Amino acid sequence: MKIVELHKDSSMFDEAVKVFWEQWGSEDNRRFYEDCMFHSCQTEENLPRFYTALEDGEIIGTYALLRNDLNSRQDLYPWLACLYVDPEHRGRRLGSILLDHALKEADKKGYSRLYLSTDLEDYYEKYGWTHSTEAVGLSGKSIKVYVKETN
Repeated sequence: MKIVELHKDSSMFDEAVKVFWEQWGSEDNRRFYEDCMFHSCQTEENLPRFYTALEDGEIIGTYALLRNDLNSRQDLYPWLACLYVDPEHRGRRLGSILLDHALKEADKKGYSRLYLSTDLEDYYEKYGWTHSTEAVGLSGKSIKVYVKETN
């Protein structure tokens, strides 16, 4: 498996947009994903960044590093978002590999911690993430915020 930063290799841009949007979007917001991902490839800023995990030329996993993950906590950044492993490839610890890669990337970009928001129970804790606070999502509901030091 190879993890590719879309900003550095956009050869699979259209396929990457499709995978991110199919997993995280809705029928109304494909253009949002395409626009965000397009501009992430154009900027020299270190955020946002989108990553794909490739195996045999196929995208089998994703994650993103963002300034904010669509929640009220604008004071916290960067955010890990869009962590996904294709169901056919689960059970191989790929989620753990992607989490480690994200932490290393955030560290290389100069960030000492990384945040994420989730409604999952007991997934991120087993990888050393700490539930640190709550945030309000776009729906108005409270969501858990986790943090982990990058080094």
